[in-house]
Amino acid sequence: MLRLINLSKTFNINTCNETKALIDINLEVKDNDFITIVGGNGAGKSTLLNSIAGVFNLTEGNIILSKKNITDMPEYRRANFIGRVFQDPLMGTSPEMTIEENLSMALNKKNKLSLKWAINKNKRKKIKEHLSEINLGLENRLNTKVKLLSGGQRQALTLLMATIIEPEILLLDEHTAALDPATAIKIKELTQQIISNHNITTLMITHDMKDALKFGNRMLMMNRGKIILDVNGKTKENMTINHLLEIFQKKHKKGFYNDRSILSLA
Repeated sequence: MLRLINLSKTFNINTCNETKALIDINLEVKDNDFITIVGGNGAGKSTLLNSIAGVFNLTEGNIILSKKNITDMPEYRRANFIGRVFQDPLMGTSPEMTIEENLSMALNKKNKLSLKWAINKNKRKKIKEHLSEINLGLENRLNTKVKLLSGGQRQALTLLMATIIEPEILLLDEHTAALDPATAIKIKELTQQIISNHNITTLMITHDMKDALKFGNRMLMMNRGKIILDVNGKTKENMTINHLLEIFQKKHKKGFYNDRSILSLA
């Protein structure tokens, strides 16, 4: 499904602020993989997702998605087959448009001939069906402007918009971090439901190690621009948070106690 080959990204090259955000990343993602990604602040997690989404040019490496080399493809073209949900519920929707208009635009995402959001009877029926699946009553509020929704409702809508035309891959960048605990639980459950029902290949960044172990079939740990752990199956199922911290400590004996960000993940 997805191959990252010798991926490297350095910001501010040849300046005093030069930062190696990704260092020689090699990763193969299979169809229907649901991969959680953990790591301390500055580990390279968001940079990895940004690279896949095409937010910036790579310093080195190639990205192969569904046998297509998309390394030099601009972000707006990748958006046709890559779904993404950000940490901020305000991103991913148009606040001045209604729920119905936002979803209509999402349904037209792959239409190369038009970006129109005109709504007919069949499209409205489809929109209602999708909204009813997330069980928030939004199917009865089609004409409500998105800016009037709560953070949780808006994030649920963003998640639906990112998956209503099933993407080749879904990127979730700490998409529940800005929500209150109760709402975050609901969005996580909704995320699991949508991914499972539609078999969507997914990469999900989380700062919660419990969630990293609970969700998905595979887990990556990143540190200082590198993938330092890649586990799946029974190995992942049998892991504990303490086990993860021990692994991190063994791999980085010198820097572990100075890297307080990794401890916050527990």
